Amino acid sequence: MRIKAFAAMATLLLAAAGISTEIAAQSGLLGKSTRLAPITLSAGKPLADKPYELEAGKYYKLTIKADGSQELAVEGPEFFRNVWINEIVINDIEVRPLGVSSLEFDGEGEATISFVTIVPGTFYLRIPNTTGEHQRAIFNVKG
Repeated sequence: MRIKAFAAMATLLLAAAGISTEIAAQSGLLGKSTRLAPITLSAGKPLADKPYELEAGKYYKLTIKADGSQELAVEGPEFFRNVWINEIVINDIEVRPLGVSSLEFDGEGEATISFVTIVPGTFYLRIPNTTGEHQRAIFNVKG
């Protein structure tokens, strides 16, 4: 029952965003997702090797790993406003948020975000209060 309710809700959200039910069916809402290369939080190292190339209406999983070398966070209000988050998994605990602004790691750990891209555009996850290109991950979402 839970899967049917999830699929119905996701289809309504995608339809409201102007994404067809054909795209919704292909988005992986039946369990198929695309796993993205992880983002690594580590003092002095880039977040991602290259931009992520995504498609609107597809279902993705992104793992964010912190090595504990420094207390670090990632923020991305524009990114989080333009995706629909299914869940964030932290230590086998599934969180189903209505909204997210940032994730902060006080030490070593990892979180996996599963989401459906909704709006085409270029969005960023970045370390707060930084401006360097290596301190952000770029997400290019194509329509």
